[in-house]
Amino acid sequence: MARARKDKDKEKSSEVLQYYRALYGAWGAQHWWPAETRFEVIVGAYLTQNTAWTNVELALAKLRAAHVLSAEGIREVSLVRLQRLIRSSGYFRQKATRLKTFVAFLDKKYGGSLDHLFAQPTDKLREELLNLNGIGPETADSILLYAGNHPVFVVDAYTRRILDRHGILPEKTNYEEIRELFQRVLAPIAEQQEAVPANTVARLESGFREPNFRGAAHPPSAMSTAARTALVQVYNEMHGLIVGVGKNYCGKSQPKCDQCPLQPFLPAVK
Repeated sequence: MARARKDKDKEKSSEVLQYYRALYGAWGAQHWWPAETRFEVIVGAYLTQNTAWTNVELALAKLRAAHVLSAEGIREVSLVRLQRLIRSSGYFRQKATRLKTFVAFLDKKYGGSLDHLFAQPTDKLREELLNLNGIGPETADSILLYAGNHPVFVVDAYTRRILDRHGILPEKTNYEEIRELFQRVLAPIAEQQEAVPANTVARLESGFREPNFRGAAHPPSAMSTAARTALVQVYNEMHGLIVGVGKNYCGKSQPKCDQCPLQPFLPAVK
């Protein structure tokens, strides 16, 4: 029994590794998460809960235009005005309150400094974030990975759907079990790579071509081209690639399996 389970776990790990190689080979770097500052990533992580990213982009644009897309801005803006600015993201009353809660936490615990916040050990900071109202594992890990460059893998609904349809893990599998699987599989890839230096302005502005179904790719941004460890970069890319599969092919009701780079790995066609 134990041997059979070990063999099954090894098979799952092998498939996930093949998915990374297939998707990265097909689409390359995704430049996900698109944002100019760490705080913008944090706000986006809150706003993207239960809504499409296009709705989040509208809300972020309004916050930016109102000059409140910063810890100071969220701190000073009235709750009512904040609700109005992020209305497009849905559940705007809850999300506005939660953003205020995060800034209050940042001020009280870390003197308003993101540098001090993200200098904390990953496990300690993750626990603190999870204790905040409105932050679940996916939001906490998005903040840690994309804003703080902490080595944690983000598990979202797309990840669950893909694993379920490919017969790797049921969609209702515990979040931590899925996260552990991806981190175990992806860590050896990172060991073979070097840390990623910050890109120069010239590199940031060049090399991007608007694709057709190139995953979840965005033009390079200040955050997507920031310096990070190889492990953080691999987690970053894998999540972005999965978002690309979910957005373009693995739809909830109308999947486009025949066009997806992961189609060869479906159980029915093995």
